[in-house]
Amino acid sequence: MAQVSFKNVTLRYPILNSHGMSLRNQLLRISTGGLIEQEAGKSVTVTALKDVSFDLKVGDAVGLVGHNGAGKSTLLRTIAGIYQPDQGKVTCKGKVATVLEIGAGLEPELTGYENIINLGMMMGLSVSDCKKITPDIEEFTGLGDFLSLPVRTYSSGMTMRLMFAVATSVTPEILIIDEMFSTGDAEFQEKSQERIQNLIASSKIFVFASHSPKLIKKYCNRILKLEHGSLSEIDINNYSK
Repeated sequence: MAQVSFKNVTLRYPILNSHGMSLRNQLLRISTGGLIEQEAGKSVTVTALKDVSFDLKVGDAVGLVGHNGAGKSTLLRTIAGIYQPDQGKVTCKGKVATVLEIGAGLEPELTGYENIINLGMMMGLSVSDCKKITPDIEEFTGLGDFLSLPVRTYSSGMTMRLMFAVATSVTPEILIIDEMFSTGDAEFQEKSQERIQNLIASSKIFVFASHSPKLIKKYCNRILKLEHGSLSEIDINNYSK
């Protein structure tokens, strides 16, 4: 049975060389938010997640909200097992599919077809499984001959089409998406929303980070809010921003 559980999870980023450059530039380099802390005589750290606890069960479609730098992307990556917490316990049961930032997991020198194999295997698929889903990915992306070219030649919209198509080509038990509907043209946004609706209906747990109240209310039945690394649950009926 699919399950996601965080128990008192804390995750910190050390800011190295903090004496050699401004704190603002350091934060831009690591692209995270959270609480900025410094103990006497020790390096500066950013607490991206602070004592976070929640449980997700089958049927939960969760909207993850918060200001830029609140820790949303860090939380998604921790669910996916990309980041390991400094404290606390994370339990994640079930096959996970992720659509994170543009280019995540892609090898720019490999072709689109080769990246389909790579991304599929990262999701736990076999090479034969990846080949079986390739025709669907070809049709959905509409990239045509570009799939035979290196991904470094793609625009950001083309890259997102490929990533999204691979991640949603099989039905996962846990689907994680980090704000992607604003990427791509109107046709892609329409196709992706239809595909997401089908996946939400068939997946067990859905976690979606977004700044759009409209999309949150459309796809989700729970809302978790992050603010400087701390998490709380808010009533979806009262959510407006």
